[in-house]
Amino acid sequence: MTAILAIVFMLLIIIVMLIGLAVAQIKMAGMKVKDFWSFIKANDTLNKLYAFSKKYEKLSTTEQLIFLREAERVFEAFDKVPSVLWEEDYEKYMEVLSTYKDIRLVRWESH
Repeated sequence: MTAILAIVFMLLIIIVMLIGLAVAQIKMAGMKVKDFWSFIKANDTLNKLYAFSKKYEKLSTTEQLIFLREAERVFEAFDKVPSVLWEEDYEKYMEVLSTYKDIRLVRWESH
């Protein structure tokens, strides 16, 4: 029983050390942990927005507003992290940005 507790304790120590190392690397990259976590969530949202950007002309007014709001959140999160972290998603980012601009232009012209 004590051997199992010792193993569990050692595993917990290793996990805490790995988390500490990850936090230290994020801070050494010049970011805040909160910004990095926002980037992780925004990256997932970017993938969803990218799918929507392919069919944005078919989006309703409400869906366009949601797209604009979510895109702004993604842009804000991506601006806070170095571009090296998201260079593989650059094309998706630019496609979403282009769609964002198109929707904004159409909405501006209609008002």
